[in-house]
Amino acid sequence: MKYRLVSGLETHVELATATKIFCGCTTAFGGSPNTHCCPVCTGQPGALPVLNKKVVEYAIRAGLATHCTINTTTHLDRKNYCYPDLPKAYQISQFDKPLCEHGYVELESGKRIGITRIHIEEDAGKLVHESGFTYVDYNRGGVPLIEIVSEPDISSPEEAKEYVEKLQLIMRYIGVSDCKMQEGSMRCDVNISVMPEGATEFGTRTEIKNMNSISYIEKAMAYEYERQIEVIEGGGKIVQATLRYDEHTGETSVMRTKEDAQDYRYFPEPDILTVVIPESKVEEIKNSLPELPTDKLHRYIDELKINPATAKLLYKYKRVCDFAERAFALGAGVKNTVNLIVGTLYSKLETEEDKEKFVLPVSADEMAALVKLVDDGKINITLAQKTLSAMAEEGKPVSAYIKPEDIAGMDDGELESICRQAVEANAGAVADFKAGKEKAIFALYGFVKKATQGKADIKKADEIIKKLILG
Repeated sequence: MKYRLVSGLETHVELATATKIFCGCTTAFGGSPNTHCCPVCTGQPGALPVLNKKVVEYAIRAGLATHCTINTTTHLDRKNYCYPDLPKAYQISQFDKPLCEHGYVELESGKRIGITRIHIEEDAGKLVHESGFTYVDYNRGGVPLIEIVSEPDISSPEEAKEYVEKLQLIMRYIGVSDCKMQEGSMRCDVNISVMPEGATEFGTRTEIKNMNSISYIEKAMAYEYERQIEVIEGGGKIVQATLRYDEHTGETSVMRTKEDAQDYRYFPEPDILTVVIPESKVEEIKNSLPELPTDKLHRYIDELKINPATAKLLYKYKRVCDFAERAFALGAGVKNTVNLIVGTLYSKLETEEDKEKFVLPVSADEMAALVKLVDDGKINITLAQKTLSAMAEEGKPVSAYIKPEDIAGMDDGELESICRQAVEANAGAVADFKAGKEKAIFALYGFVKKATQGKADIKKADEIIKKLILG
């Protein structure tokens, strides 16, 4: 029997506010244990929460960027559960009236993964297990989160991967989070069930908790899909439960049987008033949104005519795009700019994080100046690559590497003389070219490049060499 995978994700995104959701403690990552906390975020008696306005604004940005409807009148709720990382024994979250509802993220296939809701809440502390003891660090407690809950529209690990990547990219573009999964600022709970092909009712779901790696999400989903099928076909029943994924064994295991919403005994948070957001504020936030990633990718391909594969290497990193577009605005040609970025500057940036930060001692103004020399035929692309590499390492301007004699180019007569020497010195390559082996001509190009120290216009040299060979 064939089975269909059904999955929905609950994605927790830490917001990049300077202070926590209900107090003035810093949200900075790291720090000595229990130094970024106060009576409010550790739930001391008598300490009252005050809602951080910026948290609401960031959540609205996230909702608008994912095509959600914004509820302009909303409130917060208490989600009650007892666990050591939550000293109040309840979490302030949202239940029946989330801030954002009914959005979607569109995959490259055109399929839309529905977003049920986006709500704001506080993060819990962190349990640290060492030498048989468990310690609690409350630095993370009270850090503002948005929880993005998808519809059960995901049908494969590959779709889950693309959905999370696109969500991550959107949140980074709009500036609400760095979404560093390795630091826990983006985490996913993966709900998964299987159902026979053609069935109309979903199977019993399990939830794989706190996934902080996209590759682990894929692997965990693949394992759990096969495990559930094996249980069903063995005559067993799937038990609704919360699971953990062990990256070392590649297997899931039960943490606890799964609670339902009623187990949390939600009720309205009495210490925080109803939140009313003026429509004008929503419109102001909407107007402040940057061009979103998918729109930028389509513009790069359709309007700027950038090769799709190259465009995908660019649009993933907002800082790189800002750099490139500044160079375009200064008159640099699109093709040479993007090729130099991807071919030369990316070689200086080893990791994805390096590309996201895009910190290099090359300004967009200097990049434009260099590219315009190539566009105008004053230097060739080889010299530009060499120059840009040096600029990225040493931080000097174009003028420190490109001298007036480099820009002057070569006299046509001098270039023809060198091309003639290339033909005479490479008789074998000439014969091969005449016999139909077109790549043989590259030996002649190499001769010309070496003889001119890379200064020759190879397009012009190509015309001269072919004329000399073919008459």
